[in-house]
Amino acid sequence: MTPEEFGYLASFLKKESGLVLSENKGYLIESRLLPLARDNGLDSISALVAKMRGGASKTLLDDVTEAMTTNESFFFRDKTPFNILEETVLPTLMKSRSTAKKLRIWCAAASTGQEPYSIAMILKEWSAKLPGWRFEIIGTDLSADVLRRAKLGKYTQFEVQRGLPIQMLVKYFKQDGSDWELSADIRNMVQYRKLNLLEDFSALGKFDIVFCRNVLIYFDQQTKGEILERTARLLTDDGYLFLGAAETVIGITGSFKPMAGQRGLYVPAGQAAKGAAVA
Repeated sequence: MTPEEFGYLASFLKKESGLVLSENKGYLIESRLLPLARDNGLDSISALVAKMRGGASKTLLDDVTEAMTTNESFFFRDKTPFNILEETVLPTLMKSRSTAKKLRIWCAAASTGQEPYSIAMILKEWSAKLPGWRFEIIGTDLSADVLRRAKLGKYTQFEVQRGLPIQMLVKYFKQDGSDWELSADIRNMVQYRKLNLLEDFSALGKFDIVFCRNVLIYFDQQTKGEILERTARLLTDDGYLFLGAAETVIGITGSFKPMAGQRGLYVPAGQAAKGAAVA
């Protein structure tokens, strides 16, 4: 792959998905796009680029974008956000929503479903103690392929061993050959939709909680700011935003402020003004 071909791919991916590809990520292109090239009868990245430039089908272009933007996911990833959800966010919102008894949650980078299903299992445990509540979880991702996997709710032994507590595995999964299948009760708590974060997503409606973890790190500062500003408009005035451990709103947007003592948790600036957060 020549520098010029790398430049073409970097420009294409930035335009289609917002992904910023630094020059030291040539290995990532090779590992993710060479198998795709061979599946399409092409023997090299150079041949794939030539095909893309020569009028490739939309399917192939979409496959290139999905191959480069698909990221790993696992159950209860990093643990801390889910502890904060249980110990801080849910008790507060359930008190303020005690009349409506409804919560809407958006997972903005759902991948193969482990994050939204982790949240669903937590909410299932809560609903046993607080009957009558309605929970709506929306999982979105750019990749149609990972969303298909997420909807199936079927995971390998390796995948269920990554972060999933054994009691959750026993309670909510059944073994299917060498794989594990999530119960219909949990699967039905999550709706999946294909969504590009670069586009308008206001049609999703209002949310009480947004998980947008480990995705902003792939965008440049301007794109991060635009996504966060649009996210702020979807969040209720007393809602919560979860970002990844390596992500922040500081220096990017004034619409959110970090919540004191809660790593990765942010609240709307208006809520922060009432003493819920520190700058």
